Amino acid sequence: MILQGGWAVAVIKYNDAELDLLARLMRAEAEGDGQLGMLLVGNVGVNRVRSDCLDFNDIRSLQDMVYQKPGGFEATTKSYFYQRAREMDRKLAKRVINGERFTPGERSLWFFMPSGECPAQWYNQWNTGRFKSHCFYSPTVQDCPKV
Repeated sequence: MILQGGWAVAVIKYNDAELDLLARLMRAEAEGDGQLGMLLVGNVGVNRVRSDCLDFNDIRSLQDMVYQKPGGFEATTKSYFYQRAREMDRKLAKRVINGERFTPGERSLWFFMPSGECPAQWYNQWNTGRFKSHCFYSPTVQDCPKV
């Protein structure tokens, strides 16, 4: 977490609507994996906004990240994504916006839910680990130094 004068400082710019958007995405993508699963999805989202590399060169905001085409999130096509953000979800989203990172999502730009084991690579990116139902994939430092 980034602290300035004892207060957490956001690592990306956001407004209340974008905080709700990230909270809804985290819940829709990973509620079944609990709070840590949701935080990991949040890490991926924040990393995509920060990265400015690979598939995410033109992502400048949480809204850009959530609705990116192609490469966005399947959850945005489901009705449960459009439910109101809960306060608990908003608190989790704020944690990742404030720079908290969790293994295996610290540097991840991708995740998915395979039907079996996690492949070693996915779209030429290396697997960095699995948490419950999701596998996480991270770029090399050379490919994406800002993540």
